[in-house]
Amino acid sequence: AENIDITVQDNVLVVAGQKLDQDTERKYLHRGIPAGAFERRFHLADHVKVVNAGLADGILDIELRRDVPEAAKPKKITISRAAPPKQVTSAATEDLSDAA
Repeated sequence: AENIDITVQDNVLVVAGQKLDQDTERKYLHRGIPAGAFERRFHLADHVKVVNAGLADGILDIELRRDVPEAAKPKKITISRAAPPKQVTSAATEDLSDAA
């Protein structure tokens, strides 16, 4: 893991390193995984943090956790049962015409 660096800045995870060419005696027509420097960038969503990283058997494992603060979580709004509409009676209408 000494030739791999993992950094996070502005929600961008950068994995960079140097693959050492240990097989100098062979000549290849095509290599699927070239030797030399490499860099890979991953854009992280909001509230995603890198928790841990490990390297085993040539596999790099990066553990991410999404911790959304309570203020940013959606809020469920309960819907109450509405009261039936009130009816206007003719007496209330007559009171309004007398006042004018």
